[in-house]
Amino acid sequence: MSFVETEINNYYGNVIDLESHAKDGRLTEPSDCIRFEWRKMIEEVKRLGRPLTDDESEKFKIK
Repeated sequence: MSFVETEINNYYGNVIDLESHAKDGRLTEPSDCIRFEWRKMIEEVKRLGRPLTDDESEKFKIK
């Protein structure tokens, strides 16, 4: 048995099984189809020096 085969056997079963958790290939949640003008939002956050409230975020929603 080669070194590589020995190492594979030593770690068999210790690897996280992503396949069983990402059955459809996505690594994130599905989108809710709400889009925002991100660049403008980022500029506003920088200007204010804090995160936007939900009401403030509504101004940047693309309809």
